[in-house]
Amino acid sequence: MKSTTRTLLAAALVLGVATGPAVLPAVASAPSAPSPAVSAQSPHPALEAAIAGLPTADATAALVRVGGTEGVWQGSSGVHDLKTDRPADPSARFRAGSVTKVFTAAVVLQLAAEGRLDLDRGARSYLPELIPASYGGVTVRQLLNHTHGIPAPDFPGTTVEEWYENRFRIHDPEDMVRSATSKRREFAPGEKQHYLNIGYTIAGLLIERVTGDSYEHQVARRILKPLGLHDTYLPGTNPRIIGPHNHGYQTMRLDDGTTVLRDVSVWGTTDGWAAGDIVSTTADLERFTKALFRGRVVRGPLLEEMFTLPKVTDFRSGDPAAYSVGLSMKKLGGREVWGKTGGRWGYNAAIASTRDGSRTLVYSVNSTDAKGQDMNEVAMNILVAAYGRP
Repeated sequence: MKSTTRTLLAAALVLGVATGPAVLPAVASAPSAPSPAVSAQSPHPALEAAIAGLPTADATAALVRVGGTEGVWQGSSGVHDLKTDRPADPSARFRAGSVTKVFTAAVVLQLAAEGRLDLDRGARSYLPELIPASYGGVTVRQLLNHTHGIPAPDFPGTTVEEWYENRFRIHDPEDMVRSATSKRREFAPGEKQHYLNIGYTIAGLLIERVTGDSYEHQVARRILKPLGLHDTYLPGTNPRIIGPHNHGYQTMRLDDGTTVLRDVSVWGTTDGWAAGDIVSTTADLERFTKALFRGRVVRGPLLEEMFTLPKVTDFRSGDPAAYSVGLSMKKLGGREVWGKTGGRWGYNAAIASTRDGSRTLVYSVNSTDAKGQDMNEVAMNILVAAYGRP
């Protein structure tokens, strides 16, 4: 699908004027939280402590939902914005970053179940004009479990300050693929694992090629509408978060060497696209997580792809692979927890669940260094409070 057509369709979906039901109906603003940390259900001291005291130097707000048979809890902390110090809106929309990959993977697996995509077939056979012969051995499955060996594309800038200056630049997915595949491969397909966005950029293009439809509309038709995820949408080229949202901030260095917190709520996400541009709420992501783990999104044996780690090692660390198709796995509190984290400037997010669904977790943390090398401390505390230590 041509990039101009894709952009117009994405914009139409956001505005609710595309054929079929609107992806983004208007919602009323939620009431302000009555205190910095609010438990809407049964008390949970560890989770309450994990988000207490915001804003701090590394986070300005946090929204948390825990569900499942082991108990239900909901809480919020921090502020809507640093100018007014209004309490954080617990129903706010936020950028969920790489949680987008779970939606993309689910659509690809649905298409595989319908016989329209073959996970063991080379991606080049679907996109021969885009993927060169040097990457002809990369399969669809390898795109999704990060064992493809394709390097990242080039982007302008090397610092957050430079990226901020380019925050409204429109990145075309075909151009990103051309940039990545013009380079030498990192490793032979299937030999190692390297977590990168590029495999999911190609997956989004595969969805468009085999359906003749936009990636955004396929996600809306196959997942958002059936599950009633009314506050979740794919923003296309719109750099703003539509509807109620808590502001995101990023620490940046000024020319004189001092640092400031800059409001980064308005920032284009076309560099992420099918790998990282979704906007959602904790309520919607909790509903999605429960439906996914219950087999209501990907049905039948193909769901096992999301819970199967490739038997390879990480490209950089040499540790065992931690990413499956769409998800990742961590051992917390002595049990396997499957899920996906995501980060966009100003926002960290995650979905997680035990395989049996006994405990689910969704959080959004307005981190002041959301794409830093280390996991945000508030986010880590939430994860440990919900599941236990690694």
